[in-house]
Amino acid sequence: MINNLQDTVILNNGVKMPGFGLGVYKVEDGDTVVHSVKTAIKHGYRSIDTASFYDNERGVGQGIRESGVSREELFITSKVWNDQQGYDSTLQAFEQSLEKLGLDYLDLYLIHWPVSGKYHETWKALEKLYQDGQVRAIGVSNFHVHHLKSLIENSSVTPVIDQVEYHPHLTQEKLKDFCTRENIQLEAWSPLKRGRLLNEPVITEIAQKYQKSAAQVILRWDVQNDVVTIPKSIHEHRINENADIFDFSLTGEEMLRISELNLNDRSGSNPDDF
Repeated sequence: MINNLQDTVILNNGVKMPGFGLGVYKVEDGDTVVHSVKTAIKHGYRSIDTASFYDNERGVGQGIRESGVSREELFITSKVWNDQQGYDSTLQAFEQSLEKLGLDYLDLYLIHWPVSGKYHETWKALEKLYQDGQVRAIGVSNFHVHHLKSLIENSSVTPVIDQVEYHPHLTQEKLKDFCTRENIQLEAWSPLKRGRLLNEPVITEIAQKYQKSAAQVILRWDVQNDVVTIPKSIHEHRINENADIFDFSLTGEEMLRISELNLNDRSGSNPDDF
């Protein structure tokens, strides 16, 4: 479990990744995303998660350059979108992402969704990028257990990460157990269920006890579950607040009460139907 904002988890290839970061899904390119990235880095964040689909890689890159923090201290993730999947087109997509970000390499590159009939070829392209040293680690996003099993059986490199929708209404226990067994790090997108969990009575009651926000309690639950998390915000006070979760701990009973809120309910798409 991480104990501060710079603490890392060790991925299955030995690369260290910050256990907490900034997500920039739906953050507008230009000044908005530049400000978010610079603000997060100023407050101690070292991991930034973007994707070609977010259409803000140029702004993310500008924010990185203007942050004053050296590239080596940062951990930058991007993803290949569905319409660019396949071997050659993925290699091209990666080059486009690098060019937009203005970077020489990525720390982590992910398959954004398991496009049926395509993701095995896409993974072969990621393996090449990894073997060529253009990316330090490769992984997937939105993969169910059956997708992961198929990928592992047909490839030479096991994904380091599966980034999925994960929050107290979607605890993904079977997937989490499988990833633990296979030494694949689980990472949460939409950890706050797009704000829909912030009035959940169990969470607000616990938040009151610790004099924390509901969001902070949920993010602390992620951390104590050993799940990497990347909440999104464009507001400085919220970016700061989201990361202020290392001065309290939830009890075992509180962790269980939050986990028991599970409804297997998604705010996004089911990967099998996407």
